Amino acid sequence: MSKINPLVKGTEKFDSEKLAGGSGMNAAKQDNLSLLKRCVLANLLWEKVAYMDGQKVSDEIKRLIPLCKPEDVYNLALEARTKQKLRHTPLFIAVNMLKHEKHKTLVEDLLPKIITRADMLTDFVALYSLENSNKIKPLASAAKRGLAKSFENFNEYQFAKYDRNSGIKLRDVMFLVHPVASQGKTELYKKIADRNLDVPDTWEVALSTGKDKKETWERLITEGKIGGLSMLRNIANMRKADVSRKIIDLGLSKLNSLMLLPLDFLKSAKMNPEFERQIEDAMIRSYANLPKLPGKTLFVVDVSGSMGSLTSGQSEFARLDQACAMAMLAVNQCEDYEIVITAGSDGMGQHKTKQIKYPKKGFDLFKQLTEDRLGGGGIFTRQCLEWCKENVSDKFDRIVIFSDSQDCDRVNAIPKPFGKYNYICDVSAHTKGVNFKGVWSAEISGWSEHFLTYIAAFEGIENKFQEQDI
Repeated sequence: MSKINPLVKGTEKFDSEKLAGGSGMNAAKQDNLSLLKRCVLANLLWEKVAYMDGQKVSDEIKRLIPLCKPEDVYNLALEARTKQKLRHTPLFIAVNMLKHEKHKTLVEDLLPKIITRADMLTDFVALYSLENSNKIKPLASAAKRGLAKSFENFNEYQFAKYDRNSGIKLRDVMFLVHPVASQGKTELYKKIADRNLDVPDTWEVALSTGKDKKETWERLITEGKIGGLSMLRNIANMRKADVSRKIIDLGLSKLNSLMLLPLDFLKSAKMNPEFERQIEDAMIRSYANLPKLPGKTLFVVDVSGSMGSLTSGQSEFARLDQACAMAMLAVNQCEDYEIVITAGSDGMGQHKTKQIKYPKKGFDLFKQLTEDRLGGGGIFTRQCLEWCKENVSDKFDRIVIFSDSQDCDRVNAIPKPFGKYNYICDVSAHTKGVNFKGVWSAEISGWSEHFLTYIAAFEGIENKFQEQDI
């Protein structure tokens, strides 16, 4: 059997397999699409994380794609890009869809929707090469047509910004797929071929040419030429260049939140405490139209040891940072709420849970959630919920747990969530989850703000959060 049409194995039965490195609760049985969502929506391809090898995650994605309906895989790749804001994972899905007859027909339509930066054209071809013995030819016809259409997504500035001296260049992709130039783009495509694109007016280019840093930052901010992520990431550099507070305030007030995660704001605030309030205001403005959650909500934040694992090998931030950023965002959308943190003692097999009696909002809440790690042991969900029912309240419209789902309750006693709706928000990249015996209303993978739109949709709550064009 050729690599283009490989044999696939059916889904394993996971209910006898234990989580938390083999010492915790049994993993849940889930259908193939649910398993694929788990692998994709909180995924950092090939990155090793606690209890999980990154290569295993990518292998599991490849195994599950042909076991799911083509349209479901298509929609998941689209969600990974537009909602979860992942860049390489949706491309990886598209590359692997090409290996299966029923799936590859959708790739032509998918690529122009997920390729939202010009460098994703070259990234796709690089991933295709990795999956095909380092060869880019022959490129599947569906991929050629999809990439050709994707060229229409960008103007000269966007192409020039990402025309890098990498192994696969924009001109290489163009020669490979031969996009048809629409009106006015013939000259642009000639410039790509000659690598003669006009130099873009970006902060990278301006600063690399030796121009005055202070004047450069102030001009670009005033002219609105700093992207949202670049603004958040470069406040420290602006401060070093002695950019005025007024100008930095202006940049934050005009912040474009396109493709920004809650953690992006948290990172920036940690590095720039002088502008914490302005960054917090920018985040709240960005997500102001997220759905409001009526009634009373119980938030449980897992502060166990594995939550201290870095989000990726290159990151300075941990799963706990992701969880706290999500909780920080959620409380702004709630009518009424209580918050607890929980961990435990692995040796004694007992939870330790603490209620945040007077929870603050914004970045001050992050400080409250992280000041006590409760010994650093694992999460014991059943024990935590029993404690909450007795010590906090037994009446909640919904319970939301932010965790990496590595439950360490060795007795395998099933949690008994007692809200009208009950959610696990899993910020890990594990291939298996804890919705053992289906006790949770839903298990939500990922760490974007869209966990709130998911909850709203599940409960039939009005959602006015407007998607931006990606």
